[in-house]
Amino acid sequence: MKDKPFSLYQIVSNAVMIIWTICIILPFLLLFMSSITSESVLVAEGYSFWPKVFSLESYAYIIKSGGQILRAYGVSILVTVVGTIVHVALAAMMAYPLAVKNLPGRRILMFFVFFTMLFNGGIVPSYIMWSNTFHIKDTILAQLLPNLLLSAWNVMMIRTYFSTSIPDALYEAAEIDGATQFRIFRTIVVPLGKPILVTMGTFAGLGYWNDWTNGLYYITRNTEYYNIQNLLNQMVQNIQFLAQSSDANMAAAAAAIPTTGIQMAIAFVAILPIMLIFPFFQKYYSKGIALGAVKG
Repeated sequence: MKDKPFSLYQIVSNAVMIIWTICIILPFLLLFMSSITSESVLVAEGYSFWPKVFSLESYAYIIKSGGQILRAYGVSILVTVVGTIVHVALAAMMAYPLAVKNLPGRRILMFFVFFTMLFNGGIVPSYIMWSNTFHIKDTILAQLLPNLLLSAWNVMMIRTYFSTSIPDALYEAAEIDGATQFRIFRTIVVPLGKPILVTMGTFAGLGYWNDWTNGLYYITRNTEYYNIQNLLNQMVQNIQFLAQSSDANMAAAAAAIPTTGIQMAIAFVAILPIMLIFPFFQKYYSKGIALGAVKG
């Protein structure tokens, strides 16, 4: 009798998760199917999970810009990898002192970190600072530094994990053995904090990969520093410009382009790498969220 409620709970839970999974997968499936559907069918009949007329014209249009696509992917990969590593390193090094309970001025430092979660200078002052003071405009640093290099929220999550999931006895034992704070951080904190570090690294990586505002604000001339999001956004704008042009030749060229299909293909191309990489970090992601948030 005691097993029946548990079994019913399992059945309901599994059913809910299956439905939820289907709801997540179906939009991606519809996106992909729309990208390989003929433009005439999309315009006449709308989106479908099984298109009547298959067409790869949208991907052919993207492949025509192969050099630009590869360069933009290279920029995205470089910025995402470097930015994620630096982001996690800075966040962990800031979070560790805040997790030390006897650190002098710890509350003041935590206030400054928390304050940045609530208030910021705004877009215009930030643009002036990065452009006129740090001179990152039209450089690769424009994709790396503004907005994404460090997150106060991630610092607080990592600090909570360090202070609640790593026993104080380990710190004390290491100090008795003569270990420096840097060695404690490197040999104890980082290995034991791998779940939360990978989790925050996932957040940072997603932020860098999906970001297009930095390229929009700070890259105006050197388009070779466009990431994949900026390039695909530019392609959509070019298609819209051709479609709205008063020139008959340009309008005719735009009419021959599978506009809707290209937008679907662009969206699918942009999210595909993240979909392939995410499952490899899922176990760390789940564990880090559970321990970093629930215990906090």
